[in-house]
Amino acid sequence: MIDSPGSSSGLLVAGDPAPAIVLNAGADARVLLICDHAGRAVPQRLGDLGVPAAEFERHIAWDVGAAAVTRRLASALGAPAIMQAYSRLVIDCNRDPDRADAVVERSDGTDVPGNHGLTPADRAARIAEIHAPYHDRIASELDRPWSRPPAVVMIHSFTPVMSEFARPWLMGVLHLNNSALSDAMLQLLQAEPDMVVGDNEPYAMDGVDYTAPRHAMARGLDYLELEIRQDLIADEAGQSRFADLIARLLPVALSRA
Repeated sequence: MIDSPGSSSGLLVAGDPAPAIVLNAGADARVLLICDHAGRAVPQRLGDLGVPAAEFERHIAWDVGAAAVTRRLASALGAPAIMQAYSRLVIDCNRDPDRADAVVERSDGTDVPGNHGLTPADRAARIAEIHAPYHDRIASELDRPWSRPPAVVMIHSFTPVMSEFARPWLMGVLHLNNSALSDAMLQLLQAEPDMVVGDNEPYAMDGVDYTAPRHAMARGLDYLELEIRQDLIADEAGQSRFADLIARLLPVALSRA
């Protein structure tokens, strides 16, 4: 629900975007594309969360370049895609909403004053109006009829440097050792010339991840979670390069999984 401006109830008001950005709804492809950290929107009622505008350009607010890559993939594959419009600083949609770190007070050295001292009602509003509708939309897309069970493909990006460590990987495949599609895609990417690919690097999929367990594993669907280094997809040329690469290899990986 979106309240009218000036309403005293709820979080979102008229003019705030819907949480889920949906492309190619109903398309009968082999995959459903998901981008949990696509956007940087903040509900009007939360202002700027007390965070300087320049910080919203950084990885703490969104996955730089991931939305653009997802859009290109949706077009190239004719696949449906669901992307989150709101910044991860409002609520992280790849976290269980009950986790404390679903709403961070500080991220990679940046304080988030608008997240300090939240009441249970404050958190509940972010869950009810942003987190839950987004995941409900993913669920409804997966629950509709498909000619064959789709794979859930999640697109993320990672910062080139973390804690003064320059990350050497160009891409990473995150998984829980239970995905034939992830194994096949990892092998294909590693065979690409000059492609340094992390196997559960720079992050390892674990109990912190929410989207893959909820929407893929719980349904017995195969999945693929890709991480792309942000400096490589910060412009259109890089976004096109990596979208083309994934679009070329993904059908092969699906055939081998």
